[in-house]
Amino acid sequence: MTIWKLGPLKAETNPSEESILSGLEASGDIDLDDIDTPSENSNNEFEWEDDLPKHKSTDAVRKGSLLEYTASEEKEEERRWRMYQIGDQGHRVDMKAIEPYKKVISHGGYYGDGLNAIIVFAVCFMPESNQPNYRYLMDNLFKYVIGSLELLIAESYMIVYLNGATTRRKMPSLGWLRKCYQQIDRRLRKNLKSLIIVHPSWFIRTLLAITKPFISSKFSQKIRYVFTLAELAELIPMDSVTIPECIKQYEEEKYKKKLQRIDQEFNGKQEQKSEQ
Repeated sequence: MTIWKLGPLKAETNPSEESILSGLEASGDIDLDDIDTPSENSNNEFEWEDDLPKHKSTDAVRKGSLLEYTASEEKEEERRWRMYQIGDQGHRVDMKAIEPYKKVISHGGYYGDGLNAIIVFAVCFMPESNQPNYRYLMDNLFKYVIGSLELLIAESYMIVYLNGATTRRKMPSLGWLRKCYQQIDRRLRKNLKSLIIVHPSWFIRTLLAITKPFISSKFSQKIRYVFTLAELAELIPMDSVTIPECIKQYEEEKYKKKLQRIDQEFNGKQEQKSEQ
């Protein structure tokens, strides 16, 4: 008789709505080494207790399936995974999974004298936090962003953080951003000259104000808020900077609302004068 032993059932958490506030908690002084995790010998898998024939192992099945790949399938598999160097270690990135989100980081040309790079980070291209595979996407996107910085930057650089046209679900947690900064090579952290946040929302300004005591004074001095694309153009050359259409529309809508508000205030004053 075959006896099946089931390990303890565990509830899985849904990664939806990982907000910036949750990221703030995640970025605290939590020692992950103190968290208990199942050991390799934990009894969480099916076991056989008789001499009946066993199915092939996962590795064997995987090896067998690889032998059946066609030439085009093998090329597709090679294109799916790419190695990125982060520090002294190489990391595999699932390029197929992050394909819709690769525009999140781009090279915006150079400024000043020499190879001073402009790196554009467009938050509107981030995945939404209510996706079932959100953690997997963010893990691979994290490696892609850090690995791309290593390739794109030669000397000093600035980051243009495009915050406009971004829903709360697309905003990365503060913990994720902090992890990115910590994983950047020391040379790159030192050579970061400026972090320009374009269209900063009230929410992100409040959060940065709250976390200011925990951020080094040197880094705080590098942060600058810019409220329009015209103001950004006064700071950096825009020839090679790609601005997403959604951000252009976002600014146009804000400008129209501003004009409407001015017209309403003006008409209100005119009516008051006529009544007098």
